[in-house]
Amino acid sequence: MRWHKLILAALAIPGALLSACSGGGSGSSPQVPVASTLNWSPPGTFTDNTPLIPSRDLQGFEIYVKKDPSIGPADNPVATASPLDNTYDLVHLSPPLSKGVTYHVSMRVVTVEGMKSDFSTPVPFSIP
Repeated sequence: MRWHKLILAALAIPGALLSACSGGGSGSSPQVPVASTLNWSPPGTFTDNTPLIPSRDLQGFEIYVKKDPSIGPADNPVATASPLDNTYDLVHLSPPLSKGVTYHVSMRVVTVEGMKSDFSTPVPFSIP
């Protein structure tokens, strides 16, 4: 059993939303990416640097979407992805997300033993 090798903050989704940034003014507020597809890179090792093989070691990925960035253990995933996936089209969520609203997405990894990683850093986005 590898529970002691739990993946901690090993999943990264920086720039994970495939999209073109919305155009607009040169104001000081940051631009929120406009996207509907989430893209990520699965972790390659456990925290003890043991190689991780997604098809053998992972049950899958949990995807969390909220209007605020405070995603945590009390939240429920809105979708799951298989251990071999590295993309998810957010337009498949039910109920659908509203266009033009800023949301935040975070993910975590679930091992075959049921252990869960930390949440990835929430990334803001909006649906075109």
